[in-house]
Amino acid sequence: MSTRQPILRAEDLHVWFDLPGDSELHAVQGVSFELRPGERMGLVGESGCGKTTTILALMGLLPASASVAGRVHLEGEDILAKGEESVSPHRWKDIAMVFQGAMNAFNPVKTIGSQIAEPMELHGTATGRAARAQVRELLELVGISGERAERYPHEFSGGMRQRAAIALALACEPHVLLADEPTTALDVMVQAQILELLVRLTRDLGLAMILVTHDLPVVAQVCDRAAVMYAGEIVEMGQMTTIYHDPRHPYTRMLFAATPDLLGDEDVLSIPGAPPRLDHEIVGCPFTPRCDSAFAPCPTAHPRRLEVAPGHEALCHLNDHLVAERPA
Repeated sequence: MSTRQPILRAEDLHVWFDLPGDSELHAVQGVSFELRPGERMGLVGESGCGKTTTILALMGLLPASASVAGRVHLEGEDILAKGEESVSPHRWKDIAMVFQGAMNAFNPVKTIGSQIAEPMELHGTATGRAARAQVRELLELVGISGERAERYPHEFSGGMRQRAAIALALACEPHVLLADEPTTALDVMVQAQILELLVRLTRDLGLAMILVTHDLPVVAQVCDRAAVMYAGEIVEMGQMTTIYHDPRHPYTRMLFAATPDLLGDEDVLSIPGAPPRLDHEIVGCPFTPRCDSAFAPCPTAHPRRLEVAPGHEALCHLNDHLVAERPA
């Protein structure tokens, strides 16, 4: 376990969305984690589990219908303490994001270069000729000719747009990079190139990164640690190698079993059912209806978060025996 102090710490983060009829959807429920300089953490789970909502909350980018509770400390400062007033100075400058749809991240009637320069000018890190020179350097850094800064988004291929989106995220030299499924809709070869680029950039620039994905093999390939989300909660978190060899939540184990292995001969097993609706009250463990290991406490009692091994936490009744075994 690294002894470096966390650069980013989320503590008991909750997100609610207002719904018609005075109801609400509790999309993120008590999420807590730490991220250290240079570390790559995967946030993994099915669609609808709260991954994207979590990282949007970290940057204060949720819509007006959302309410946020909890704390997000960036280099020791609670950037959500005063809402937009406290998070705005850090957005793009200290913490930046690569959005899932690169085409939607760019204005189609502005050049790529002008859009990459915009956060520099907003935060005063570079302006005019210096900003234009830095844009060219950033494009070269992500594998695009600096000459293409004057081109428009529609003149870039999907892979090039995603590289440009990464250049945009790096415009103000942030310390934390949030990547929301950055390889979605790209072909396999381009996916591999983008992932390799992200690993190289985090290594060479000392960036800490949270990679949001539903693909556990990608997390195993790219990340040091993994946090598995289900129904708005982190149900398992630890070093990637530990979780791979010793998953302590049935959902994590079933995610691995549902992943095709081109080199193996094991059958791919789908997870039955679907994640629960988060606009309804959930009693007991939310994974119970889909779990192949459910037993007496699961339908009625919410599991406790336990450290099943040093640095390895899980939220499952199957680990309750560890409490009884520990000395008082």
